[in-house]
Amino acid sequence: MKSAVETLNPTRVRLTVEVPFEELKPSLDAAYKKINQQVTVPGFRKGKVPARVIDQRFGRGAVLEEAVNDALPKFYTEAVNEGELNPLGQPEVDITELKDNELLAFTAEVDVRPAIEIPDYSGIEVEVDAVEVSDEDVEKSVEQLRERFASTTPVERAAADGDVVTIDLEAKVDGEVLEDGVAKGVTYTIGSGELLDGIDEALTGVEAGGSATFTSELKGGSAAGKEAEVKVDLATVSARELPELNDEFAQMASEFDTLEELKADSRMRLEQMKKYDQATQAQEKVLDALIQLVEVPIPEKLLEEEIRTRKHNLEHHQLGQMGLDLEAYLKIQEKTAEEFDAELKEQAEKGIKTQFVLDELVSKEQLNVGQEELTEHLMRRAQSSGMSPDQFAQAVVEGGQVPMLVGEVARGKALAVVVEAATVKDTNGEIVDLDDEDETGETVEAGAEGDSGASEEAAAPAEAAEAAETAEGKSEA
Repeated sequence: MKSAVETLNPTRVRLTVEVPFEELKPSLDAAYKKINQQVTVPGFRKGKVPARVIDQRFGRGAVLEEAVNDALPKFYTEAVNEGELNPLGQPEVDITELKDNELLAFTAEVDVRPAIEIPDYSGIEVEVDAVEVSDEDVEKSVEQLRERFASTTPVERAAADGDVVTIDLEAKVDGEVLEDGVAKGVTYTIGSGELLDGIDEALTGVEAGGSATFTSELKGGSAAGKEAEVKVDLATVSARELPELNDEFAQMASEFDTLEELKADSRMRLEQMKKYDQATQAQEKVLDALIQLVEVPIPEKLLEEEIRTRKHNLEHHQLGQMGLDLEAYLKIQEKTAEEFDAELKEQAEKGIKTQFVLDELVSKEQLNVGQEELTEHLMRRAQSSGMSPDQFAQAVVEGGQVPMLVGEVARGKALAVVVEAATVKDTNGEIVDLDDEDETGETVEAGAEGDSGASEEAAAPAEAAEAAETAEGKSEA
């Protein structure tokens, strides 16, 4: 077999392949055998029909077609390996010549991973928020804990801000009660803002057994985005009583003996959270800076598939679970379809660029993934998916997703290398040492998981994988 590679553009090539006919013999024999098992010819036992009889009865062309279809993947793969190519997606194959007993020639056009040059990234500098925990932050944290231990007492008076009420709701649009617009026995805290706009004002001043009607735009369900007339019936009113902030409360709500110890622990936890957020922020900004340094051509078809995948996931998974369609979502977000499409394209481009650049870094830095690293990553992914580690591992193996997880960990390590080389300062001008953070490794991996579905094809053509998440962040939905 002879093959040649023609570069059509930085992300697409054409392979020209010539195969001597004798190399088709294994596939030709297999074609005769397959046809033999499918046909019945009088005078011959099934599976024992001679090749010449098959040619006479069914035509040599049918046998050649079967043999070529069987052989093409093998010869295409050999040509890809000879050309040292990294194909993305399926090739467009055209048989240019097929001479019986002489020659098979074909061309295959396919998108390929572009050659990327990683420049010196040691000069990257980013600024992140300083880790500062104020007394007000601590007081707010303790107050939230206090809210969790609040008690309620039924009262015989009109409902007021902060009261816990039990209500029934009925929503109408254009005078018709919605099928999914009725809810009974709902417990709600007035002023929490957790239900419909306007409900707090409607309930305030109403006594148990009373009703109120107000107009609100529905945020979910079958009539999301539409104005509805909502009737609310108030069944019970209870006042919330917060426990006193003292040592007794600290002993009840925590393992500490004094309120001061509880506050000190709250301060420490807040500092840890802000350090975690700081590390995440550093990784995202370093990644953005790195991508800006690298010229990354993007295959047009890969980008189209990535955009299509993202839009499908948003419409049929995220919005579907929220009871919204795309039109209602765009109305809530106050975006036009054109603005949405532009943002989606921008996110898809960044996802693909991120994966290409980090994969190139993995190769350049010769980064490997150990079993322990893979296991730790699998445990985290299992936890975020709500599955047990055993269930998640089984799903990954059965779905052929192990290479995808390995790629996620490797890209996380690649980003960690760049972050380590970068200069990270906080808003006070102080150098931030991310090596001290236990959370950094996990955050890096999460940030580098690539939020593209199609871009997993970029990582390994044979492994179309579900979208991985990238440092770019999550969908606005």
